[in-house]
Amino acid sequence: MKIGYARVSTADQNLDMQRDALTRAGCEKIFEEKKSGKAGSKRPELEAALAYLRPEDVLVVWKLDRLGRSLVEMMRTIDKLRADGIKFRSLTEELDSESAQGRFFLQIHGAMAEYFLDLNRERTMEGLKAALARGRKGGRRPKLTEDDKKAARAMLAAGDISIAEIARRLGISRVTFYDYFPQARSKAQEGKL
Repeated sequence: MKIGYARVSTADQNLDMQRDALTRAGCEKIFEEKKSGKAGSKRPELEAALAYLRPEDVLVVWKLDRLGRSLVEMMRTIDKLRADGIKFRSLTEELDSESAQGRFFLQIHGAMAEYFLDLNRERTMEGLKAALARGRKGGRRPKLTEDDKKAARAMLAAGDISIAEIARRLGISRVTFYDYFPQARSKAQEGKL
């Protein structure tokens, strides 16, 4: 049985492309999550997929880095699968753990992915240092200005405008709205908004 695992790193990203590729590859069940793949992070759906697999099953991912960002972590997962009699396949890289060549390319590809991730991280840090030396701070600009936040608080206090409508008026998603106003999420769950 082919079991798929799809992951995107943020709630803003979409799983459709991975889901479609896994379905075309013949996956009968697909585990999906929106979680960071950085080393050491908890990924409950990956854990559920690994627990679901049985000998002779195949774990299929759209791309090797969906298993994680660390070469050690990826290879540990793939080695455990192999020890349990479970096959592994990555669609994008066309890697298959069944052959010696596939295992070799898995290791080479994983090492290269980790190398480029480290290079990118180093470049980002150097860029942030250079910007800081020029008096600029790194990071994204906030989605909401102080005036936007005041308007949102007023609309929340009024109590007659839904969270979805407030977010629409501010030009942000509900997820972003809840990032700014986490107390609104608990009130919405209680049915007060």
